[in-house]
Amino acid sequence: MIQKECAFETLNVNPEEVYVEMGYGGALPDEQVVREVAWALEEVAQMTRPRFCYRVVKGVLDERPPRLWIGETCLEVGGVIARQLRGSEAFALFVATAGSEYDEWCKRQDDVLRAFVVSTIGSVVVERCADLMEKTLQGAIEKLGWLHTNRFSPGYCGWDVKGQHQLFSLLDPAPCGVTLTEGAMMHPVKSVSGVVGVGAAVRRHPYTCGLCNMENCYKRKP
Repeated sequence: MIQKECAFETLNVNPEEVYVEMGYGGALPDEQVVREVAWALEEVAQMTRPRFCYRVVKGVLDERPPRLWIGETCLEVGGVIARQLRGSEAFALFVATAGSEYDEWCKRQDDVLRAFVVSTIGSVVVERCADLMEKTLQGAIEKLGWLHTNRFSPGYCGWDVKGQHQLFSLLDPAPCGVTLTEGAMMHPVKSVSGVVGVGAAVRRHPYTCGLCNMENCYKRKP
């Protein structure tokens, strides 16, 4: 399994991206929010240890019913994801996290605005970490002439969040220090996991919200 810790500067997290994630769209927030975001980004750069890991495995994709078999383990990915993984020759199972240090820092914030800013930045950090995972994966598979699909996570596009348990069973214990609760929630909280299809005939496309009806998906844009 490939594992890597990411330097914060390689994630290219900027204030404008944080403002969008906070719900400001293209508008500039008031001065207090701007100050809080600037302060938090400086703090994050000093203390966070984002990291990712992935494992490329062979698998068999069924579309009726929609599921992905990795050995004897069945990932009930759902129809939307199964269609997007179509044509994959292998699958990258991954975890990315902002780290336990970030979770502990979030818990110490007792001001409502600051806690919201810190939580939002954590969400951006872990997504940028997962983006870096994709770039690293692409560099590893290019010699095979392969490309990769979008990444898909339990809890989205019809894949039940409980699928985290099956996914994690295919990785090393506590990958990147991430563990699961009985209800399949990840700890540290600012973590993501999922699957990416790889192969010569697959493509990565812009996230198309028309594929599913999940209104609160983090990929859905206003």
